[in-house]
Amino acid sequence: MRQAVWRRLDARFRPGDHILELSCGTGEDALYLAQRGICVLATDAAPGMLRVAQGKIKQARVEEKVTLHPMKIEEFAGGVFPFPEAVPTNGFDGALSNFGGLNCVTDHAAVAAGLAGCLRPGAFAILCIMGPLCPWEWGWFLRQGQPKKAFRRLRPGGVSWRGLTVSYPSIRAVRHAFAPHFRLRRAGAIGALLPPPYTEAWIAQHARLLNILSRWERRLEALPVLPALADHYLLEFERV
Repeated sequence: MRQAVWRRLDARFRPGDHILELSCGTGEDALYLAQRGICVLATDAAPGMLRVAQGKIKQARVEEKVTLHPMKIEEFAGGVFPFPEAVPTNGFDGALSNFGGLNCVTDHAAVAAGLAGCLRPGAFAILCIMGPLCPWEWGWFLRQGQPKKAFRRLRPGGVSWRGLTVSYPSIRAVRHAFAPHFRLRRAGAIGALLPPPYTEAWIAQHARLLNILSRWERRLEALPVLPALADHYLLEFERV
C-alpha cells in the first residue's frame, strides 16, 4: 500500500522540490522523498515519532534534505504557518499527508486554508485518508463475530483512539472542504482489492493471491467507484 502511494509521489514531485509533510510518523515517506533528491519539512505532533524519524534520516545520511519539526496540523489550520521562516520564498512545491493523519482532524476546510497559505499555485497536495466504506473490514470483523468493529467507521461522531477522535470523511466531504483553494485532479484506491494491514497474518499465507490483487488494484485504482470502497483513498489536489 505504501508503494502504491510512492508511485503517485513520483508522478507529482521532482528532485529539487520542497515538500511539506503533515503527520510524518516515523519518517518512512520523508526518507523515500529525500533519497530521490527532494527536500522535506516533516512535521508531527508526537515527539516519539520524530525521534524515530530522526534516527532513520541520520542513518540514511540525508539530513541535508529533511527538516523535522514538532507541529500539530491544527496549528496552521487557520491559514498562518506557525514558523514562516521555514516556508520557501515562493511557497512549498507540494504537500503530503499519508495513511490517516487527516482522519484525526475534524475541520478539513481549515486545513485546506492552511495549505493554501503555504503552497505555490499549481502545487499538489497528496492526501491519503481512511474512508467510511471498507467492505474488506466489514467481512473480516463480521467473520470474527465483531460487528462493532466491522462498522466502526460509520459511527456518528467518529471513534475514540488513544485520546484522539478518529473520523472517516467521504471523498465528497473532503473535496467540498478543499474546493475554495484546490481542484481535485485524481482520486485513487489504496486497499480496495488489497486487504487492510491488520490482516497481515492471513496475507502471509496467501502471497500469490496478494500479488494478483495488488496488480489488479493498480490497474483499476482510479475507477470512480473503487476509491470510495477502499481502506484508504488517495486524493491529489492542485492548488489553484
